[in-house]
Amino acid sequence: MKTFYKSNDGLFEIPEWSSNCWINVESPTLEEKKYLLEELQIPEAFYNDIEDIDERPRIETEDGWTLVVLRVPIKRNDIKLPFQTIPLGFVFKDDIKVTISFYRTEIICDLVLYSQKKHIQINDNFCLVLRLLLSSSVWYLKYLKQINQKIKVAEDNLEKSIKNEELQTLLQIEKCLVFFITSLKGNDVLFHRIKNLKIQTQNYDTDLVEDVEIELSQAQDTANIYSDILTRMVDSYASVISNNMNNIMKQMTSISIILMIPTLIASLYGMNVPNGLEEIKYGIWILLSISIVLSAVGVFLFKRRRWF
Repeated sequence: MKTFYKSNDGLFEIPEWSSNCWINVESPTLEEKKYLLEELQIPEAFYNDIEDIDERPRIETEDGWTLVVLRVPIKRNDIKLPFQTIPLGFVFKDDIKVTISFYRTEIICDLVLYSQKKHIQINDNFCLVLRLLLSSSVWYLKYLKQINQKIKVAEDNLEKSIKNEELQTLLQIEKCLVFFITSLKGNDVLFHRIKNLKIQTQNYDTDLVEDVEIELSQAQDTANIYSDILTRMVDSYASVISNNMNNIMKQMTSISIILMIPTLIASLYGMNVPNGLEEIKYGIWILLSISIVLSAVGVFLFKRRRWF
């Protein structure tokens, strides 16, 4: 999907391209790819780099074109990996500036609505990059709150019934947090590179730079805290499961020993040899009584040792 935006006290959609407008392309079709590579003449290497799901945040120049890649979070309809990060590329040269993403995100729409609400004027390309970094950091924090809710739900389920499925849920969430932490570190490195560009240092809005730095730092700290909590929680519940398994094995062993007592007595007196009870009328009841008494003694001893 291809959309054109013009900055005028906020970002507003326009029907077609005009000089110095912002072009946003999400999940490009073959026709849109042709438009980007042939009409706008964006370097194909840049396009392929953005298409790579594992592309790291960086800034690069080639033939007058500048590529800025940052990683942004998305929410997926995948139980195994509900949250992931993807590369968002910003390519610009002269009066052409294009953002390209091969996945649908909520960040662009949120940035547009926020700019309209606050009447934000985006004057240059690096200002837009900083706005994208700020918006992505805000969405990292929003998704981290949702991840925290999933952790609480999984914790409640574990308290009711400790199963491997619940632990697997926590491990899947931990995988999402690893993606978030790695991507946020990359965005932070990119931000400091852009912040220290000599040709742009004097043009930056100091308040915007400070906001980006604060939001990035907060997102990184939050992700690290949740990751530490989750790691310790998984270790704790793994230990609880192991302890419960030991208790179950103790109980099963105790039951086996108790059931073995009457079996042993019946086997001894069931042999085809004289045993002194073959002529007694109530011999079977004597054996049953002995078995019950010995089994009761075994239960008492195991109770004292808390094996039951």
